[in-house]
Parts: sequence; structure tokens; C-alpha cells
Amino acid sequence: MKSTNLLKSFGYAFAGIWYCLRKERNYKVHVIVAVCVCALAWYYQLNRYQWSILVITVMSVLMVEMINTAFELVVDMLSPEFHPTAKIIKDVAAGAVLVASISAFVVGILLFF
Repeated sequence: MKSTNLLKSFGYAFAGIWYCLRKERNYKVHVIVAVCVCALAWYYQLNRYQWSILVITVMSVLMVEMINTAFELVVDMLSPEFHPTAKIIKDVAAGAVLVASISAFVVGILLFF
């Protein structure tokens, strides 16, 4: 189904975010960490360039986590029983989240120390 209504398109996007917030434990953890990091950035009065780097980094981790969730749901739908390739797909997507998280940690170290 193709939606021509822009508001409906935004509604679908917000529904996806809301799904992750309700159902995905790791997404909740990333959001909590993001809020804490932003509070620290506010406390330490990062400049606008530092804030820009921080926001891009934090949002990248959240986006990769959402893409990982989408991959997992598609794989589970297409391959409800165990399949070695399905496992690899899920592992690679989870690895992408780990890489993004490690990158965000390094950026945080560089910004705060």
C-alpha cells in the first residue's frame, strides 16, 4: 500500500519508534544512555560543535538499533524455524549495533575527556 498522505507517513514512522520503545529492551537501554549522555553534555556545557557530534553519534546508534530490530523481525517472519543463514543475518545486524555503540563510546571519551 502506498500512502500519499504525508501525515500518515509520519504516523507510521512514529509507530515504529514507539514499537521499539515498548518492545525492544536494547533500544530502551540506548535511549536511557542517550538521555544520561545529553544530561552530562548539558552539565559540562559542550559547545555547539561538540553537541552536533554528540547528537549525530547518539542518533546513529538509535538508528542502527532500529534497523537491527527490523532485520530481526523480517528474518523471524521469513524463517520461523532455525536456519544457519538467518542466524548469520541476525548476528551481523547485532554486530553493526555493537560497532556503532563502540564508536559512540569512543566519541564520548573524546568529547568529555
